[in-house]
Amino acid sequence: MIISTIFFIHLIFSLVIFTIKWQEEKLSAAFLNVGLIAILFAVGWSITSVVAKFLMEPKGFGLHFDRDTFALTLLTVGEYFFYRLYYKPAKINQGGKEKQ
Repeated sequence: MIISTIFFIHLIFSLVIFTIKWQEEKLSAAFLNVGLIAILFAVGWSITSVVAKFLMEPKGFGLHFDRDTFALTLLTVGEYFFYRLYYKPAKINQGGKEKQ
């Protein structure tokens, strides 16, 4: 159940980013952002699976929170902080130019 919730969160996030980038930029930018999310998800899951393998047994903490769920939870927390920085809205000055 936890795994399906994590996959659903990633699906909704991908759809939201796709829609935002399609409206703000263009369709190709939307597909590129969804591709970035998919690649980071796949690579991140394999990396966090290695970390989870060192930290816990395959059965994990119980029936619904096994090692794969732990790896996906680590991935989701890491992605949350990364995407908060990556998709941060640009600050606009009084003159209409972006401020770094």
